[in-house]
Amino acid sequence: MTAPTLRRSAWRWAGWLLRFAAALFLLNLLFTFENLWPGLGVLSVPRLSFELCLAVLALMGWVAWRGGLSTRAASALAVVALLGGALRYVEVTAPAVFGRPLNLYWDGRHTVDVLQLALQSVAWWQVAATLVLVLLCLYAVHRLARLAVATLAECLAWRAPRPALLLAGLALTLSFVSYRPAGPDTRWFFSLPLSPALARQVALLPAALWPATSDAVLSPSPAFSGNLTRLQGADVLLLFAESYGMTSFDDPAKASALQAAREQFAQAIRASGRSVVSARVGSPTFGGASWLAHAGLLSGVDTRDPHHNDLLLRSERPTLVGHFARHGYRTVGWMPGLQRPWPEGSFYGFDRIADVSGIGYAGPAFGYWRVPDQAAMALLHAQELERPLAERAPRFIVFPTLNTHAPFRPLPPYLAGGSRAAQADAYTPGQHAAALAAEVSWSQVATPYLDSLRYQFAWLGGYLSQRAPSKLVLIVVGDHQPFAAVSGPNASWDVPVHVICDDPALLQRFIERGFTPGLQPPAASLGPMRGLTPLLLEVFDDPGAVGPQVRSEPHRPGPG
Repeated sequence: MTAPTLRRSAWRWAGWLLRFAAALFLLNLLFTFENLWPGLGVLSVPRLSFELCLAVLALMGWVAWRGGLSTRAASALAVVALLGGALRYVEVTAPAVFGRPLNLYWDGRHTVDVLQLALQSVAWWQVAATLVLVLLCLYAVHRLARLAVATLAECLAWRAPRPALLLAGLALTLSFVSYRPAGPDTRWFFSLPLSPALARQVALLPAALWPATSDAVLSPSPAFSGNLTRLQGADVLLLFAESYGMTSFDDPAKASALQAAREQFAQAIRASGRSVVSARVGSPTFGGASWLAHAGLLSGVDTRDPHHNDLLLRSERPTLVGHFARHGYRTVGWMPGLQRPWPEGSFYGFDRIADVSGIGYAGPAFGYWRVPDQAAMALLHAQELERPLAERAPRFIVFPTLNTHAPFRPLPPYLAGGSRAAQADAYTPGQHAAALAAEVSWSQVATPYLDSLRYQFAWLGGYLSQRAPSKLVLIVVGDHQPFAAVSGPNASWDVPVHVICDDPALLQRFIERGFTPGLQPPAASLGPMRGLTPLLLEVFDDPGAVGPQVRSEPHRPGPG
């Protein structure tokens, strides 16, 4: 072979290698990027997509058989690559933001609510500009992907490199499939494959669209037997504290930042003549989906799987709500965050479900959730707890709070006179404007989160020391950890539980079952949150006694 021929051959190989590598690199980016923690950004990593390796081999076979690839086929494959990149983004971003994988079917039903929450402080032109930018980016990525696919097809049409590509593909496949957890890592240069994530999402659809109705699918319910005699007719307020996770105790920086606020809260508890005991339990959810925690504790059923939660709501399983109602309690679902019809609420059978329009709040709206927790508590007291127990039935109230919900702003000011918060003019225009002017960020959230917990401790302590009925058992349960941008990587799913009341004998029963005195939960978890349900039933029950006579009220199920 002459020198000019060798030079032409070398240039041809170099040009082929450059085009092939560039096309492969562009497509590989779509399937291998990682999350730029914490936040919504992405980061390119030096990894190879196993699915792309198989796709190149398949494309080589197609081109060898058909002689090439049409423009239409290249566009279709580019769409597939774009969809794969979108799924990759969901897979790597959801755990970083929410601390858990995303379920496209179940979580997709709440997309509108999430978008409303995320955009409530963003101007319309910013939303429009972002939408246009996203569409332009998608168009650009599709064009680049189509060019890369077409370039790969052209490169694979040359027969000379096919044997080497086939051998390389077989070697990579062998390296991938021969991996064993106990052996050498033969996958270190591969990114986590995308196909298992796709298979998982596809497998969820049949279970969602054609759910099994067998009661055996759900975990067993506790025995809702016994009485509530140990309560001695006291009101019970079950307060689900939004995003109140053990990261606020376990993270030294957060614990130190909250120390003064917690000490003031503890002083308020003591000043009210009450004591507190605490524990930790494992929430069935992380970073969101609070309703899974609510359902798990109220029913004692395992609700970690959202599908099981839906089955539960269509069942006739017993709940704490029904148990208290059978023993003469008026049951109230105090839901200031409920802004639309809630047909699932019929499962619980509350005497009253008070949504945002039913609690009577007439003050200014503080962001998406509108009602400050302090105002919601003041209205709850005025409507359900202010009358003496001698004149009414005791209450069992479920109250999910709002102001510790991401993004933790706008945060209303704490009002020293708690009863004022229920008035329409409780907050001055200046206070309202200052709260709304605070910057809302989904990436810089640690400080707002701590501020929201300080607010929670302040209004809870103020209520207990100023207005709460003497015979009140307050159970504060964190529904889940804050999302991963706050709680950090590898955080547990544990949440704190506090029981606050003025009955030493009742608190001693909690201590005997693993609680410790004070606001600091012990290091060991009691187990899953659903285990609290039988624990509460056991603590409140006195098998050898007849329940106290309580004043009954008409049963009025539904909103009111």
